[in-house]
Amino acid sequence: MSSAESVSVLRNSPVLVTGGTGFLGRHLVDRLLAAGRRVTVLARRPAPDLAARGVTFVAADLDDAAAVAAACAGAETVFHVAAKVGVWGRYDDFHRANVLGTRAILAGCRAHGVKRLVYTSTPSVVYNGRDLAGADESLPLTTSCPSAYPLTKAIAEREVLAADSPALRTVALRPHLIWGVGDPHLVPRILARARAGRLRIVGAGGNRVDMVHVANAADAHLLAEAALRRGTGGRAYFITNGEPVGLWDWINGLLVALGEPPLTRRISLGAASAVGGVCEALWRVLPLRGEPPMTRFVAAELAKDHWFSIAAARRDLGYEPKVTMAQGTAELVASLRAR
Repeated sequence: MSSAESVSVLRNSPVLVTGGTGFLGRHLVDRLLAAGRRVTVLARRPAPDLAARGVTFVAADLDDAAAVAAACAGAETVFHVAAKVGVWGRYDDFHRANVLGTRAILAGCRAHGVKRLVYTSTPSVVYNGRDLAGADESLPLTTSCPSAYPLTKAIAEREVLAADSPALRTVALRPHLIWGVGDPHLVPRILARARAGRLRIVGAGGNRVDMVHVANAADAHLLAEAALRRGTGGRAYFITNGEPVGLWDWINGLLVALGEPPLTRRISLGAASAVGGVCEALWRVLPLRGEPPMTRFVAAELAKDHWFSIAAARRDLGYEPKVTMAQGTAELVASLRAR
């Protein structure tokens, strides 16, 4: 059975989407509703526009284990998109949401006979402090990282994949730097820092990175669900646009297209890492709010290569990015200009 046929067969299968009011989650819910699926969303608070379209809501935090597990009742597929994200914060907070929350999802899937679990992971689960150029899924999961997010997501991914069985098929997707029109995080943060004069080119400036358009990421999730129905499970897949870009060239191109001056100021990776270490120490001992302006993890991400092979996703899931970097960037620029 082809991927398209599998997606069609799943049309009447009810689903639960955790984090369905977020950027990726909303795109996924839109696609599911358009396919005629019955959708339940677990999120902190309902979204009236989605409720008006027939979405059932379960209002709960990921650390409410009983509510999270109970939300799985009636679903044949769970898309576990929700997570605590960020480059800074207490490890216990990330562990409670990302690890214990995922364990509650697994418990709910087993208790309520859920057939399929698509887990939204992240490429940072293979962080090793080095350049990652064309990396594939053979890389080991990280056990040492100066950020709690990759560490806790790696633990959760390992447990999701270990849970794969004929009764519950599981898969982990690793979408990288999700972006597109309506992105509330990545691009707005870049623009805000650049406009405030707080963004500098870190390192030599020639590092290449992968990104993934939100529409492509949603495609990958639906294709992964179809693959689980065919019996493919227990594996992780990098999900990108398959078009690595020069990070700072892309950022400067975006700035210039929006009438902003390009970035020219630079800081070495060593200096940025040192600043990040100092900032982390200050944020630990002082009552400072928000995230530090620099961390060691962010310094490495801004200076090093991190792009990945999507050969496995193409082979096993039938994944093929439909929205190119050029198309997505043009749409994004037009949207930002219109605002």
